[in-house]
Amino acid sequence: MNLSQKPTLSIELFPPKDHDGEERLWAAIDRLRQIQPDFVSVTYGAGGSTRDRTIRIAEEFTARTGISTVAHLTCVGSTRDELLSILNHYQSAGITSILALRGDPQGGPRAPWVSHPDGLDHADQLVELAHSRGGFEIGVAAFPDGHPASQGNFRQDIDVLMHKEELGATFATTQFFFEFEKYEALVEGLQARGSSLPIIAGILPITNLKQLNRMAELGGTPIPPSVINRFEGKEDDPDAVRNIGIDLATELSQKLISARVPGLHFYTMNTSTATLQIVKNLGLSREP
Repeated sequence: MNLSQKPTLSIELFPPKDHDGEERLWAAIDRLRQIQPDFVSVTYGAGGSTRDRTIRIAEEFTARTGISTVAHLTCVGSTRDELLSILNHYQSAGITSILALRGDPQGGPRAPWVSHPDGLDHADQLVELAHSRGGFEIGVAAFPDGHPASQGNFRQDIDVLMHKEELGATFATTQFFFEFEKYEALVEGLQARGSSLPIIAGILPITNLKQLNRMAELGGTPIPPSVINRFEGKEDDPDAVRNIGIDLATELSQKLISARVPGLHFYTMNTSTATLQIVKNLGLSREP
């Protein structure tokens, strides 16, 4: 993964639950390859529920495409030895970048955390483990709207990211957000503390309002009135919703590019149309 270019383009995929979903995923991947992403991120489900599928798809994606893969790795339900074994799997498959996360419990982000007696409880411990093993670029999550656990304590969020950087994190990718000013404040807060951590901006193309509301509720990301108002009267028109979502993501990305964001990371939800159009709108398409 090369973070020297500005901005990098990357996409996030999640492991499907069944064979049909996997077929749709690979079809989307074939289309998304048109933009020649710098890397692709492959997620875990809540509670580590798709761990084995995540590992397999990350490995297969790297083998099929040659595109760099950032594989998610979470603390949930795994012993320290199992986490080291997964890192070994990744490295043997040519995957050299991970996103180190605590992860969501089985019941989702708001469910109580249950410690594994032989495992880890926090993402900083996972960063430290991966760094001590060596051989990986280590990414972490950043939250322009604040981490749900910090309850609006901006200084605490900065402290946590600084600590992860000290332990070996080499880049961060944000949760999706909708207000440029929130990203700007996060970056400026880190830089004021002497951080050199590149903060890649997470962009969610809105294509489904019910899905958006659920994701925002689970992740604690507020939807600004300025965004909600854009959809007024169009809620039952899927094409209009998708087009408005594309416009919103394009506008936000343009502001980020003007601010020299190191990378744009698109939460694709395993579809391709909106992301392809946004990249084209931005003049960043790398199609031959």
